[in-house]
Amino acid sequence: MVSNFPNLQKWIQTIRISWSTQTAYRFNFFLQVIGPSLVFFFIKYNLWSSIYNGATDLVIQGYTFDKMINYHAWSLVVALIAGGYASHNLAEDIRMGRISTYLIYPFNFWEFHTASFISFQFLQTFISAVTIISILMLGIFDSLTVLSLINGYLFCFLVSLMWFSLQYMTGILSFWLEETWILRVLLQIMSAFLSGAILPLELYPEWVVKILNYTPFPYLSYYPIKIFQGELSLFTSAPLIIVGWTVIFALLNKFIWSRGMKLYTAAGM
Repeated sequence: MVSNFPNLQKWIQTIRISWSTQTAYRFNFFLQVIGPSLVFFFIKYNLWSSIYNGATDLVIQGYTFDKMINYHAWSLVVALIAGGYASHNLAEDIRMGRISTYLIYPFNFWEFHTASFISFQFLQTFISAVTIISILMLGIFDSLTVLSLINGYLFCFLVSLMWFSLQYMTGILSFWLEETWILRVLLQIMSAFLSGAILPLELYPEWVVKILNYTPFPYLSYYPIKIFQGELSLFTSAPLIIVGWTVIFALLNKFIWSRGMKLYTAAGM
């Protein structure tokens, strides 16, 4: 049946190759699987344990110690599913002139990197599932329901598309920039602080939160976390906003690509 859709076969083969590349080194893959849980326990759990200092009655903007740990545990899961993709390979392809290959082959530049992104998402979904099970065994996800889990994953997959579009944009800016790693680092720092990944947005001034709600940042971490925590009312409106931002980034990417190709000379070949 797949042979009747040759382009689909190219997508499947590219996804398989990308998966094999990402899991080629078993020890690295093992660290990818257990690493997130270890980072959560040794850094975030101990950090907030020191801040609360055993005071079970201490409440910070509505967050007890247990609620804060629950929030950051979901923050880790959301980061794995929705915000793990980086565009460094994409930028290198442009800077080193390797995109000439995609211009003559039937599987173009966008298709190849999108297929690689899909493969990456399969891997991250597996790692996130292992992380959820590990944290669940610690009793942190005590109120987890199947419905909130499914809605959370669906929402995170939408967020990952927006994040991919944003990362794709930073990558194709290599048509004009010698290095784009600074942009990627700045984007990571901004998203970490403004998305609620480091601190819940309830700890921010109200006027700051109102401004952030007009940006894509809260939808990268804060809203997915709340959906995982069972606030399913957000699942009705937030996905539309995510789709809107994704369309905007996709249109910008198309414009940047068309402008960049007019400047491309394959100097690195």
